[in-house]
Amino acid sequence: MIYYVMKFFSWIACRFSMDSCNSLGRFLGRLTWKAVPKKRKQLAKDNIMRCLGVDEAEAERIAKASWVQFGPMLMEVLRYPKLIENGTMQQYVTIDGLDYLKEAIAAGQGGVIATSHSDSWEIMGAALAQYGVPLVGVAMKQKNNAANKFILEYRELSGMHITYKSDVREMFKLIKEGWLIGLIMDQDPSLRDGIIVDFFNRKTNSVTGPATLARFQNAPIFPGQIEHRPDGGHHITIYPPIYVEKTKDKKADIEKTVQELNNILEQHIRQHPEDWFWLHDRWKSVRSIGLD
Repeated sequence: MIYYVMKFFSWIACRFSMDSCNSLGRFLGRLTWKAVPKKRKQLAKDNIMRCLGVDEAEAERIAKASWVQFGPMLMEVLRYPKLIENGTMQQYVTIDGLDYLKEAIAAGQGGVIATSHSDSWEIMGAALAQYGVPLVGVAMKQKNNAANKFILEYRELSGMHITYKSDVREMFKLIKEGWLIGLIMDQDPSLRDGIIVDFFNRKTNSVTGPATLARFQNAPIFPGQIEHRPDGGHHITIYPPIYVEKTKDKKADIEKTVQELNNILEQHIRQHPEDWFWLHDRWKSVRSIGLD
């Protein structure tokens, strides 16, 4: 039933313009902001003040903007059938650094695109696929099968191949075949699975997946971020490739690369603070061991 309800909402969204849907999305974002627990809002504001050095009023504005963008992102997903028509996606989402990816593709070389929960990360994958990038989206299976079916169908509609986070063997196989694996790298993993590096001058537990995968396959990592455009569309920046060193000290090789990726992400967030999802508690695990 949920699947058909979501398809119905998608049908309705496709009857309206993207501007109208974005306006509705922003309204829904502002409306649902009121339901976010005060404790979570305060946590986000505290992190923004510590990281960016702004006052509480500015921190609250940034935290709210970070949440509100979920509304337009939902609308964009619902409008995928329209966004992939007749080059619409290429007008709605522009890219710098696409040549870095094209060079790897032309050489038959797979790799990793390391990104974050910034702006509309869902549409970033769809846009890259529409630009001809052989992209693998790494998904987490939803608990509700109907919702999971809808999300997979719409991601694949854009041209992405979808695999699950648990299927690491398939990721290795696809990189060898020349695919680019899209991985989100800004979560706070378990202390067992992560590695502690510096982020906004604070110790932060970071995922190692992009660096580990790239090191094992001798593949490049392409840092990539998406940001809002003033006209309501989006712009993707793909950075030059990073190669993981392969010395006898595997942990040091991975740590160096993870730090480099976090440095790039930090710079992007400082430039576009409203785009990053501050309500995720990035420092939870290091706080648990007294490092924050």
